[in-house]
Amino acid sequence: MQRILLTIDRVNTWIGQLFGWFVLALTLFITYEVFSRYALGAPHSWSFDAMNMMYGALFMMAGAYTLSKNGHVRGDVLYGFFPPRLQAGLDLTLYIIFFFPGVIALCWAGYSYAAESWMINEHSTITADGPPIYPFKAIIPLAGITLLFQGFVEVVYCIQCLKLGSWPKRDKDVEEVDVDKLKEMVSVDEDMGELDKLVIQQQKRSPS
Repeated sequence: MQRILLTIDRVNTWIGQLFGWFVLALTLFITYEVFSRYALGAPHSWSFDAMNMMYGALFMMAGAYTLSKNGHVRGDVLYGFFPPRLQAGLDLTLYIIFFFPGVIALCWAGYSYAAESWMINEHSTITADGPPIYPFKAIIPLAGITLLFQGFVEVVYCIQCLKLGSWPKRDKDVEEVDVDKLKEMVSVDEDMGELDKLVIQQQKRSPS
């Protein structure tokens, strides 16, 4: 079971990191379009649709990755002070009541939208010469499926926490920098103290 959970975590991490490159691609694409529009006087009518689809794909496919890293926004003013078992109980309840019904609806509706879009060879009507959008709509159920699998992982971890009294260890990826730990690693305070002493000694030795 643990191997399955870790596999789902790693697959969703890989997917999130892969689609994370869309940030760079989107930045370069927007930069080129601005240059083409204002410097060359040759804007592309399909660029707005392409930008929206790239951002939408990034946003949707990063959902499971963000969930696995506990990166979604939550109102944890009080949650952070709760013991692990209470946290796990709240999370498990919210997953069952809100998360799974919403994600299952996303998969169901997303599949219908994507299937219909592929059947009619749908193109965007927002701008002239709109690009095909059926590949983009196919991402909707795919994102729902990744979220569904990741939700299953989170529920199992909640159950384990309820049994053990502590959260199980997870694979580490990108984490926020802990300033205090960073100071301990590089001994910033001690180094700065030694530097202050050296400066004071040099000032005393120098002629006034």
